Amino acid sequence: MRVIEEPDLELTARCVLVPTMGALHGGHGTLIEAAVRRAKIEGVPSAVSIFVNPKQFNEQADFDRYPNRMADDLAMCRDAGVDIVFNPAVEVVYPPDEDVTSGIVIPEIATEPGLEDLYRPGHFAGVCQVVSRLFDLCGASAAVFGEKDWQQLGCIRAMSKQQGRDLAIIPAQTVREESGLAMSSRNLNLSDEARAQAVGISRALFAASSVRIPEQGESLMREMLGSDGIEPEYAVIRDSETLMPLADMGRETHVPCRALIAANVGGVRLIDNVPWTPTAYA
Repeated sequence: MRVIEEPDLELTARCVLVPTMGALHGGHGTLIEAAVRRAKIEGVPSAVSIFVNPKQFNEQADFDRYPNRMADDLAMCRDAGVDIVFNPAVEVVYPPDEDVTSGIVIPEIATEPGLEDLYRPGHFAGVCQVVSRLFDLCGASAAVFGEKDWQQLGCIRAMSKQQGRDLAIIPAQTVREESGLAMSSRNLNLSDEARAQAVGISRALFAASSVRIPEQGESLMREMLGSDGIEPEYAVIRDSETLMPLADMGRETHVPCRALIAANVGGVRLIDNVPWTPTAYA
């Protein structure tokens, strides 16, 4: 495995990329394994980028406390059979004498649904800038993203399509701890008490499938979260493709939907989502 700080011919000739900000966990491991498999099929290198992007943090303190576990990250990549780890400096991604992100168009799913776009203004502009830049620097033929950040996944898909890229966006299912809690780098900041409380998020999401009307599913999620002492920023059921509110919440719906929750637990902001398929239709 090669660790490089600037792109070279082996990387840019085509690769299967997993963009990350480091602090890798089991969820990342699933993405990396998928990339390694895909790369072998395509006959190109597998690559993991590790770059903590300053442009997608709303709070400097959040950026400053983002965990740095480079030795562990490299060990995970090596064990998974990754060919290249790309660990660029900020100056490589955003050259100070070159405007490399000015022409990026932010898709509607990044600004319209009133979910992460509402609570983290400017976040997806930063995501689009860095991902587009990494695609350019790495010459990716395919890239793997996790479904836990569902709005981000939709944003990357839409951006890539708008840019006319010959690039496959490969989704990977959310990986969960034994308790049901979605794996996240932010879980490292949870106390034992907060970790136990945070399990209420996944419980509420999966419980929502026990009802057939989206509005009732949302009410059930909020009720369950409240019983666990969790006040959500949002707990909604949305069209899975656009993430916009459903036209008539009082009726049963057969369109593909997603149940999504964001909440602060023990001072740590967590997001999670699952496909919403009422048990009567499953």
